[in-house]
Amino acid sequence: MAEGRTSTSPAGRDIVGGALTGYLALLRAQGRSQASYRTSFVVDLVGNVGATVFDVATVLVLFGVTGGLGGFTLREAMVMVGISSCAFAAADLAVGNVERVRGYVRSGLLDAVLVRPLRALPQLLLMDLPLRKLSRVLFGLAVLLVSLGAARIAWTPARVLLAVLAPLGAAGFFGSIFVASASVAFWWIDSGEVGNAFTYGGRDFTAYPATVYSGWFRAVFAYGLGFAFVAYYPALALLGRADPLGLPPWVGWAAPGVATPAVAAAAAAWRTGIRHYRSTGS
Repeated sequence: MAEGRTSTSPAGRDIVGGALTGYLALLRAQGRSQASYRTSFVVDLVGNVGATVFDVATVLVLFGVTGGLGGFTLREAMVMVGISSCAFAAADLAVGNVERVRGYVRSGLLDAVLVRPLRALPQLLLMDLPLRKLSRVLFGLAVLLVSLGAARIAWTPARVLLAVLAPLGAAGFFGSIFVASASVAFWWIDSGEVGNAFTYGGRDFTAYPATVYSGWFRAVFAYGLGFAFVAYYPALALLGRADPLGLPPWVGWAAPGVATPAVAAAAAAWRTGIRHYRSTGS
């Protein structure tokens, strides 16, 4: 099936080329269908900015009643918000609709996906790619750029590179959370709320300095699950600040690398779930 190995032979290249053609066809079909009703599409684009706007507004409201949060100023905290909001919006656009796998498993529609000569995960992502969420990505990117400009960062080539890699790594991390939590549906169909606790809950966690949390909650979410490495530690490195929680400075520079084991773990969970899936027979 599509999950097998590809070859570097001409036949193997033909298979890869055919798969790419199939994925592009799915993407074009989604673009045409979603843009066919232009007014509705534009309204959706504008409306989808709201979630990210509210995330940013919440932080601004908190700083409206206090001069600092967890030992950080508004300018410093907004760097974390910018990385988090931009990365989550990108991950939600690219892989957020993988949550639909629960409905496909329940209804048996996943069978139709698995019999096609294409990999299951890219198909599911492209079958209903929410292009209307592109506005969130653009707004999140704007928040990131404004926050970086306002933070008075002492720019060096290394910090410029980190400013690029941090949101990319964070997007990969959030994407892996989406895929891993969706994979639970192969064993437990009604797992949606549990998955949301880690996807959207993780987004909310990363929008604030890790210092505002304490005890077991910080230990589990910040370090056990790795959410502190999404925005908090990269922001410390960009700002040139020491970690109030005691980790060495190099952690902030290495933080984007947390996406690598997260993506590998999510891919393993997905492959295991696909192998575990049993057709409905309908």
